[in-house]
Order: sequence, then structure tokens, then C-alpha cells
Amino acid sequence: MHRTLAQNLLLSIAMLTMALPSLALAEPERDGSATKTPIKHVVVIFQENVSFDHYFGTYPNAAPNKDGSRYFRGASPDTPRVNSLVSAGLLTNNPNGVNPFRIDRSIPNTCDQDHDYNDEQFAFHGGLMDQFLAHSCNDPNLGPNSTLGYYDGNTVTALWNYAQHFAMSDNSFGTSFGPSTPGLLNLVAGTTFEGTITNGLSADGNIAGGATTGAVVGDPDPGGDVCSNPTRTQITMSGQNIGDVLNKAGITWGSFMGGFANCTKVSTGITGLSTADYIPHHAFFQYWASTANPNHVKRTSVGMIGHQGDAANHNYDLTDFWDALGAHNLPAVSFIKARAIEDGHAGYSDPLDEQNFLVQFINKLERTPEWNSTAVIIMYDDSDGWYDHVMGPIVNQSNVADDQLLGPGNCGTPKPNEEGAIQNGRCGYGPRLPLLVVSPFARSNFVDHRVTDQSSVIRFVEDNWKLDRIGNGSADAIAGTLDGLFDFSEHGGNRRVFLDPLTGRPID
Repeated sequence: MHRTLAQNLLLSIAMLTMALPSLALAEPERDGSATKTPIKHVVVIFQENVSFDHYFGTYPNAAPNKDGSRYFRGASPDTPRVNSLVSAGLLTNNPNGVNPFRIDRSIPNTCDQDHDYNDEQFAFHGGLMDQFLAHSCNDPNLGPNSTLGYYDGNTVTALWNYAQHFAMSDNSFGTSFGPSTPGLLNLVAGTTFEGTITNGLSADGNIAGGATTGAVVGDPDPGGDVCSNPTRTQITMSGQNIGDVLNKAGITWGSFMGGFANCTKVSTGITGLSTADYIPHHAFFQYWASTANPNHVKRTSVGMIGHQGDAANHNYDLTDFWDALGAHNLPAVSFIKARAIEDGHAGYSDPLDEQNFLVQFINKLERTPEWNSTAVIIMYDDSDGWYDHVMGPIVNQSNVADDQLLGPGNCGTPKPNEEGAIQNGRCGYGPRLPLLVVSPFARSNFVDHRVTDQSSVIRFVEDNWKLDRIGNGSADAIAGTLDGLFDFSEHGGNRRVFLDPLTGRPID
């Protein structure tokens, strides 16, 4: 049979598409957005209060538990080298005067360390990393030096297995020092500037220098949120965040938080801890009027989740994520916050409840058709003050009274941003934090050593959907890329790993 020139051309195009599926996947989505990579869905799981060394300080070598049990089955022989307590020689010769110690799986519940903006800087001591005991909590099970405690793969088994099968970074940092709210602001806007107090309560410890307007250094609640605590300082943020940028481009997105639909609900975890599901100062987009759902209004419909014009204005309960996914209406970008009992925050959560959440979430997502075009990014808001031995580059200097990195009121001399403004109170990068990518396109058993920070997620989203930078000093303009954690040279196929949520082990 003889083919026409047009038929031959169509056949050639079809064969090229089959040979280069990553190009075929870069077609527009239903919302009209084309992507630079085969990733059509970015899902950011933002957990709480863990330093890199606290979870990965001895990776990939785990000691048996006190009862002899081993949950991590051992590392692959080709596991890359990690900048750890072991490789740095700091397990037995530590500058804090006390050596780090392993926390057994039988002790999942610990006290909450001091992770204030100023005290975290003080612990770093200009890069000497030797003052972590100054603000260590006196845990009844761990003792007065608890901040030097770490878990290994026989407790945080799932995370170690995700690192074995996918990719992680050992050089990723908080964009600035400080607790949860600065972390989430940096994640979605690349900056903690500029917050303004709305309810007249104390600025001390909340806004840099005790001013009523400036960089956020504490954990104020979002102003106007009906679930915010009236006895806590409340603020609103100016400028724009990544949600605003996505809206301008017509790209779907959503914030999905455990307890958002019922902020008075209390849950009990598998280790016996109980706490309210929803924490207002963890609410990603509630601080900006443009992206807030202050009355926690429910979605208009499942089909409208993630779209502009939905009554919820992109802020949803975690259950809405699964409703959207079940209807094959998963937004292009999703920010996930577990119920507080499962977010990993010491004091009211723990690594076993956190593992239960992460594994159930990822297992369920892996069973969907959307998995083949999804990247899950697991990362943390702050270190909780847990010891880590690595100091990142200080890309933002500051010299307000809250700063302590180089002495009282001293984190260097602040420089004007691209708009010529001085934005004090953004000292950072801050502590080193875990960052993992779980995706069919993630490199396998790979450790990325390039410097990244919380705002690197914004950069990845901006680059993937070809968006503008946020501006106004946002760290997205200088953030390291996450591209090294991926391999887009060929189609990622259907690579997935199912784990047991209680043990963290692979399900054979």
C-alpha cells in the first residue's frame, strides 16, 4: 500500500510522540496551562518542626531498637553519601559539649524545643553551631540535653524508604530563622515581609523590632480568620503570594488543611496524644485578603475545587483534596497540611503519627491515574530547635533587636532588595530541613547537594508553568532549583512504592 505525503508526515509525528512521551505530556491541561516538564500536579506536604539531623543524622545506617526490632531493612549498597552527623564526625566529638544521642522508637513523644527567631540564631553562634543546649527543653524521657536527640530509620522508617526509592536533599534550608508562620510565609510567598497587626495586641516576638508593621518573626494568627484566637496577636500580609500569581495565569490551585471544615474538632493519634486538628497560624493563605477564606466557607462544588470563583477561594478541608482527585479534578498545585496530630510537631504530634499520615496519603495518591504526572514534595516549616550541624549561606542580613546570629541585634548589615527597600527581620537562610521528592520522575536513591530553601518550591512552580517571579524581595528570585531531584530525560513510567503506614516498611 502506498502512503501519501500527508500520511507519512502524520505517521512520523505519531512515532516521534511515542519515542518522546515527555513531550507528549507537556500538552495543555484542562485549565489551559502548558508545563515545562511532564509534571502536571505539584503536591506540597508541609510538615512541622524537624531538622535534617533529627531525622537523617545517621542515614542510611540505623541501630536496632531496644527491643531488638528493626523496621528499616537496610540501605541499598549504592546509596549516596549524605552530609550527616556520621560523615561530619560529630557523633562522638560534638562542639556542644554533649554528643548527639539516638532516640528509641519506644519514645515517639517528646517535648517541644525552643525555635524562636532569636534563639535559633543564638544556637548557631555565628556558624560555630555550639549553643544548642542553651535553650534545650528538659524532656522527662530524654533529659536536659534533649535538643541533641535524633531518630533513625527504625523509627522514621517510611521517610528513609522514600529516600531510598526516590530523591532527597541534604542541603535545603528554611528561608529564614523562626517558627511555623515565617516558614509557611516563605513557602507560599518567599518572604515574611510585610505583616501588619490587626487586633492591637503585642508586636514583640511577632513583628521584627516590635513594630506594628514589618517582617514576621513569630506565630501570630491570621487576622479575620473566624478560627483565630482573639487573645493572640493577629496580622495580615501585604504583597502577593504564589496563589495570586497562579490566579493571574488561570492555573488551578488549592490549600487543603486538616480541620479546616471544623476548627474545633480534636483528634487522638496512635501514640495517645490528642490535639485540635486546625492550627490557625499554620494556614498557608489566610494571611492575605486576596487568597483568604476567613469564614471557612465550603466549596461551591467538587468541580469548582481549585478554580477561581469557587466560594472557598482556594482554601479547603483536607477531605476536599480526595473529593477533587476522585472526580479527576486535582488542581495543578496543592498545598497539604495534615491534621495537627499527624504533622510531626514535637509536643502534640510525633514521628509515628506523622508516618501514618504520610504513607496513607502517598499510597492513596499512587493508586490514581494522576500519579503518573505528579510530584509530591515533602518538606518542613522549621527545625523546632533540634540540633543540626550545617549552617547555610546567609542570603538576607538583618540588624534588629531580635537578631542574635553574630551577637545581640546582629545578623549582618541588611541590603536593599530589587525595589530598593530594606526589609529587616528576614535573617536567613535558617536551619537545615529535610526535603524529599516522591514522584515517578524523581531520581531513584538520589541525594541532591545543591543549596535550596523553602522558596525553591515557588521557583519550581513558576518555572514549570512559565510564570513571573513574585517580586518585592521574594526569595524565589535567588532560590536554588529543585530540578536536580528529577530526571526528565525519559518518561517516568508508573514507578511507585507502597509502604505499611504503621511500620514504614515496603509492602511486598
